[in-house]
Amino acid sequence: MKHYQNNKALTDYSPQRIVCLTEETTETLYLLGEQDRIVGVSGFTERPPEARREKPIISTFINARYQEIVDLEPDLVIGFSDIQADIARKLISKGIPVWINNHRSVEGIRKMIMQLGAMIGQSEKARKLLEDVNRRINEIQQVTSSWEVKPKVYIEEWYDPMISGIQWVSELIELAGGEDVFPENRNQSLAKQRIIEKPEAIVERNPDIILASWCGAPFDKNHILSRDNFQSIPAVQNDDIYEIDSSIILQPGPASLTDGLDQLFNIFDRWIKKKSV
Repeated sequence: MKHYQNNKALTDYSPQRIVCLTEETTETLYLLGEQDRIVGVSGFTERPPEARREKPIISTFINARYQEIVDLEPDLVIGFSDIQADIARKLISKGIPVWINNHRSVEGIRKMIMQLGAMIGQSEKARKLLEDVNRRINEIQQVTSSWEVKPKVYIEEWYDPMISGIQWVSELIELAGGEDVFPENRNQSLAKQRIIEKPEAIVERNPDIILASWCGAPFDKNHILSRDNFQSIPAVQNDDIYEIDSSIILQPGPASLTDGLDQLFNIFDRWIKKKSV
């Protein structure tokens, strides 16, 4: 009878050659100190900036260089959302293990971090990362709990057509002490389901703050100021219009829970202090 040795470390079974088809898992692996496992990244990766310099670019969001991925001999490919279903299917047909995340909430981002940590045998590192995130959220909420009013916030992910914030962005606004003026749109996963047909709909919500995070396009403040009746909105009257880089708010990963949340809180905190003067 053949005997098998049982002295192999459990971490030896975890993925060692990982391809990340989107940014959030690349950023997470770097934050966990496990970037050496990454063998390919998305061309849209901005965080951390060294990832684009250090790793081969093997995909966009909807297209992938399949043969290059195969040649990298990955033992795991990680993607995001049903939009990458075709990429996943083609890679699976080539015998490559694929994990597709489909999270669109703050809790989903937390789960992704923990699941990825467990998958690579680094649950403790992932837990520590989440503890740091949760500590900062608690610090912010200790401040905002004393606010007698909260700013009404309109966040725009695209300008033509106008598209309101996805779920995790809407939740981050609340965690930072604001109120999303289009909360009913947050659970619509597709951008086309969050289209605001007419500027009047925004005017009616009367936001105190307007945030713009136009994914893939530079922010043009005049585009907002020129909309019909926008001069009656408090955000416009008080010049409370801000751009937030899409790389820190529109990616469902650690950046949104750290830099993204901090930037939202700082904007809202300034508004509160102006109100109290």
